[in-house]
Amino acid sequence: MAPQEAPRVVLEAEGRQAHERGASEVEALAPVLESAIAEREGAVELVKVDVDANTELAGQFGVSGIPAVKAFRDGRVVQEFVGAQSPTSVSAFLDAILAPPRADALVEELRATGELPDVLEALDAGDTERALELLVGAVPNAEPDEKERLRDLAVALFERLGQDDPLVTSFRRRLATALY
Repeated sequence: MAPQEAPRVVLEAEGRQAHERGASEVEALAPVLESAIAEREGAVELVKVDVDANTELAGQFGVSGIPAVKAFRDGRVVQEFVGAQSPTSVSAFLDAILAPPRADALVEELRATGELPDVLEALDAGDTERALELLVGAVPNAEPDEKERLRDLAVALFERLGQDDPLVTSFRRRLATALY
């Protein structure tokens, strides 16, 4: 697996719209977010975006309310929220994006047990699509406990890929069909 870049948190709340639609929420959230990121000593980068000057970018990422906070990892949105949040919620949000991806732990568990060698081989070769094909293909004939484990691994791979990845869209539907 390739090492991942440090997460980047984007606060989309600058410009005229920030002052017209939710200035108090932006004013409440910005220092909380800045402080929580500073506590993580460079593990997370904060980027502020002026939604007025970057309307195309805001549209691309579906910003419809402000403040909009999106966490990116490897160029993909991995978590997000809209509106002011408590310091506890912001800390939990940052902790979640800094935690190792769940897929990594599940893959290491497979390595340790020697289970699903074809899936591991596909993942080691960087062929996530093949790994998902194998996982989803095994679901219909699996026992209930095994189905749950296969589902967990597939969902963890979806999380790693990011919600906007075309593989996630395709395989999420296929997984739901196989499960139900």
